[in-house]
Amino acid sequence: MSFVPVIIINLILLIITILLAIADHFLVNYGICNIDINVDEKLIEIEGGQSLLSSLYANDIFIPSACGGKGSCGYCKITVTAGGGQVLPTELPYLTRKEIRSNLRLACQVKIREDIFIRIPSELLNIKMFTATLESIRDLTYDIKEIGMRLIEPSEISHRPGQYVQIQTPSPGGDIFRAYSISSPVYELNTVELNVRLIPGGIGSTYLHNLQVGDTVKFTGPYGEFILNDDPSVEIICVGGGCGMAPMKSIIYSIYDRCPDRSCWLFFGCRTTKDIFYLDEFKQLADKHPGFHVIYALSDKLDDQSWDGDTGFIHLAVDKYLKTNIKRQAFLCGPPLMIEATMKVLEQKGVVPQDIFYDEF
Repeated sequence: MSFVPVIIINLILLIITILLAIADHFLVNYGICNIDINVDEKLIEIEGGQSLLSSLYANDIFIPSACGGKGSCGYCKITVTAGGGQVLPTELPYLTRKEIRSNLRLACQVKIREDIFIRIPSELLNIKMFTATLESIRDLTYDIKEIGMRLIEPSEISHRPGQYVQIQTPSPGGDIFRAYSISSPVYELNTVELNVRLIPGGIGSTYLHNLQVGDTVKFTGPYGEFILNDDPSVEIICVGGGCGMAPMKSIIYSIYDRCPDRSCWLFFGCRTTKDIFYLDEFKQLADKHPGFHVIYALSDKLDDQSWDGDTGFIHLAVDKYLKTNIKRQAFLCGPPLMIEATMKVLEQKGVVPQDIFYDEF
């Protein structure tokens, strides 16, 4: 069987697709279109023909997006109630059937051809673009740096414990955004601190690891669905691994600034002693606040005989130390397998799913 006819047909289809895209871009004039956000909460007038994502960004509405509008991350999901056209094949890998029935779309793939009506969380209307200067860089481990940024414009940030920002990162195809959890506590209004692990080939981490003190950094935020229960009688459980430390540090220091007697557990998993960081700082904090309990566990075979702490996977330590049926709220940040195993343990301890917040990476 000859594949030549198939190849020719595919080439013809590709050429037609390109020509249609060019014609649509240069020849079709959609005129002025309106974006109606949350039923008249905010109205935007724009020139039709652009993507919904780029139109929102051009009007300082920064919804989460990591791939620069290329349709490869799936973060920019919003509800389009009318005017968005049919769901495109490029969206299907990132949308479940339930999400499609609920009118969720990828904003980067929706092209504005007419008035469009969308719904987004109202707090996203308050997301800002920040300009900051790099104030400090500290090696936490061989591959994790603590990066401190001082805000320039706006000069203050208001965020909840456990939220994240999106760093604007240069790339060959144009600026993209990469998400990093805030590790600084909420009472530090003029600075934002991050924990950044260097990922081989990672655009965002390579960019941040190569910055120098004094360099300018731009980011949007804050984002995130972590919501800390303010009731001091509710025990807080933080479980993390690797760069999953960042939101935990923000939560813990924010708690003890407000509620010095609150009960809180930190469980942190490391592979070896080379991966340990912040342990001494947390021990000092625990000396000041008897309700704070710090448990680090090493998962790899020990070569360092000086380690006298827990060993094994971190969910085993959670099972070992926590009693059952205590009113709790839990925050988890780490690899999917760690999240899954820890959630099972917490549910066995009596923590209901709606009181467990998690972030996988």
